[in-house]
Parts: sequence; structure tokens; C-alpha cells
Amino acid sequence: MTMDDKRERFEAQVMPHLDAAYRFARWLSRSPADADDVVQEAYLRAFRGFDRLRGSDVKAWLLTIVRNCHASAHRQQQRRAAVALPGEDDGPAGSALPAPGPDPESASIGADEQRTLERLIAALPDEHREVLLLREMEEMSYREIAAVTGLPIGTVMSRLARARAGLRGRWLEETEGEPRAVR
Repeated sequence: MTMDDKRERFEAQVMPHLDAAYRFARWLSRSPADADDVVQEAYLRAFRGFDRLRGSDVKAWLLTIVRNCHASAHRQQQRRAAVALPGEDDGPAGSALPAPGPDPESASIGADEQRTLERLIAALPDEHREVLLLREMEEMSYREIAAVTGLPIGTVMSRLARARAGLRGRWLEETEGEPRAVR
């Protein structure tokens, strides 16, 4: 296979999942800049390993690479933080998702709910947040999530149930019992 053939196949099969890769990296890293770096590294690794791709679930394969790149970047940041001077890296500022709704009042309420939901999801333990995002944001099946995370399906299901229960409980505490945005 020529390099042009590989590039064309890669663009056709992997590039359609760029948005999903970025969303997943954004939620894992909690930083747009870090998500950009993770996705860039993931796509480089994916292109290098594209010849070895077996099977048809390209999205699960790519999100596994994103997850591994995030883990590597996170370990590297922890090592750097261990030797960083105080105040040297105050961390990135989070960004809220765009507010839905056509009128200012509903946009304001929607934006407040969105920020609350984003904050509550970010507060979940990593292992719960990860499966919740893959299921709800990326609409992946339990089997696909298991493939991405390397966990048994039963573990995926129990972590997802715990994530939903934790999120629901925190939402009810935050919103005084208004469970509108959480199922």
C-alpha cells in the first residue's frame, strides 16, 4: 500500500471520528488546550498504527488511543507538577458549553444548568466519568465501552450505574430536587 493510499483510507475511516475524539479528550482532560494536544498525539499514533488495525470498529479503536494518550499526558503532567514551583502552573480555565435556547431567559437557565451539569460530571471519579461520557456523549454500546476501556462488560455496567446514581444525587442536591436534565 502506498503512503497516498494509506492517507486516503485513514481520512475516510478515521477522520469522521475527530469530533468524538475531541469531545472525549475534552471531558477527560477538562481543558481545551490539553484536549487538542491529546487528540493530535492520538491521531499521530493512529496513523502510525493504521496498517495494524483489525476489525471494523474504528471509533472504539480511536477512542482507546485517545484514552491511552490522555493517560500518558496525565502521568507526564503529574511528574512535571512534582518538580514545578508553586504558582508556576495554575492550570487552565474551564469553558462552559454553549447555552441552548432561543430567548435570553431560557438561554440563561439552560446555560446555568449546563454549567452545573458540566461541573458535576467533572467531579465524578475518573472511572465513572469515563464510562458515562462514552455511553451518553458518544452513544457507545456497553460492548464498545468495554473494548475502549479494557474492562469486562459487567464492570462497565456497574460503573455506569454508579456514575448515574452519583450524578443524579448531586444534581438533586444542587438544584433542590429538580431532576429535569438527568435521567
